[in-house]
Order: sequence, then structure tokens, then C-alpha cells
Amino acid sequence: MSGTAVVTGAGSGHGRAITRTLLAAGWRVAAAGRRDAELAETIATAGQAAIAVPTDVTVPASVAALFDAVERRWGRLDLLVNNAGVFGPGGAADEVSFDGWQQIVAVNLTGAFLCAGHAMRLMKAQTPRGGRIINNGSISAHSPRPRSVGYTATKHAITGLTKSLALDGREFDIACGQIDIGNAATEMTRGLERGAPQADGTVAPEPTFDPQNVADAVLFMAGLPLDANVQFLTIAATKMPFIGRG
Repeated sequence: MSGTAVVTGAGSGHGRAITRTLLAAGWRVAAAGRRDAELAETIATAGQAAIAVPTDVTVPASVAALFDAVERRWGRLDLLVNNAGVFGPGGAADEVSFDGWQQIVAVNLTGAFLCAGHAMRLMKAQTPRGGRIINNGSISAHSPRPRSVGYTATKHAITGLTKSLALDGREFDIACGQIDIGNAATEMTRGLERGAPQADGTVAPEPTFDPQNVADAVLFMAGLPLDANVQFLTIAATKMPFIGRG
């Protein structure tokens, strides 16, 4: 299966790998993100199959412009990959400022909500109707790292968003699933191999894995017919301290 997709956070990391993997499989992709040059690099060899749409997912008008561009260009939307996210500022609840908290919530949760709303409107109205939304959750949607209250809270909230979208989209042939990633080797996780804080107060190096495996998993989820859905998929470094963490 292929069609038209929007990938947020497409300028680097998972978003870049997912965008390129979808394009290689025959999808048309709108690559969305804040940095023009990085978006252009992501889709440099894609030709007419891709467009770069500079987008700030925390700004409603910017998100609306993204989906308007997709509708004008291709007339429909088959897939949204809600990938944009930030980890920090890190800290415990008494250490993160209100502004820092709002920043994390705006990108990780509100941005996903805004994009999902526009995607659902298009998917309900188009013929044939329906489509798929894949939310990027995290291992932290299951178990937190120390001093990561903002990131952990928003990733738990993404799980609730995923379930609500799946339920509310059901009658309109809109599927929604979530991929929870642990220790893929991206810019965000670059320091893990040098050492990451553990629940017992120590700092220890953690294994990582090739993020292409994440992109391949998203491609599998995206390629299913709409009467089948991967509701939750967890992909992690085999030896990361997740099972038995703490």
C-alpha cells in the first residue's frame, strides 16, 4: 500500500529516516519541520514525490497551512506520522519551570493533537474516506527515566491520544496506532552510549540501535489495509535497561 503522507519532525532523526523510507516505498510525502535547510536535505532526491513544508506544530495557523498545502498538492491524505518532539528541559517537577513545561507540552502533545485534528478532517471528507495516524510515543510512555517529568508526562498523554483517535476514527475508517521507541541512535539519544542516569542514582552507558529499524517498522504499520491496525508497537535496543528498569 502507498499513498500520501505527512511526516512531522522530518528534518532529522526518526522523521528523516521515516520520510525517506516511505518515499523509497512509493509514497508521496509532505516533510514538515521548523528548519528549511534540513527539510530540503531530507527530500533532496525525491523529485515531485515530496514537498518540504516549514511548520511549527505548536502554532495552529502553521499546522493548518501544512494540511492545506497537502490538500492542494495531492487532494487527499492517507497517513499522518506524528513524530515531532522534544526531550527537555529535563528535571523533576520542582526543577522544571512553568515555561519549560509549556514548551514540552506544546511540542509533544498539543502539536500532535493539532495535526491529528486536521488529518481526521481530511480523512473523513475524502473519497475513498479513511486513513491512518501513527503517533511516536516512547519507552517513556511505559516507564520514566529519572528527572524527565515533562517528557514522560507528555508521552503517557500520547498513549491516551492514540486510544481516543483510534476509537473516534473507527466509524470513519481512520486507524490510529503508536510506536514506542527505546534508544534508537539519533541526535536526541547521542549521549546514551557515554552514560545515562539510572533509577538507582548511578550513570551507566546504554546500548542503542539503528533508527532505520524504526522507519521500517513504521512502513510496515503504514502498509496495512485499513481493516487491520498495529495498535501499539514497542521497538527498543535488545539490551537496554527497560524490562527490569530500576
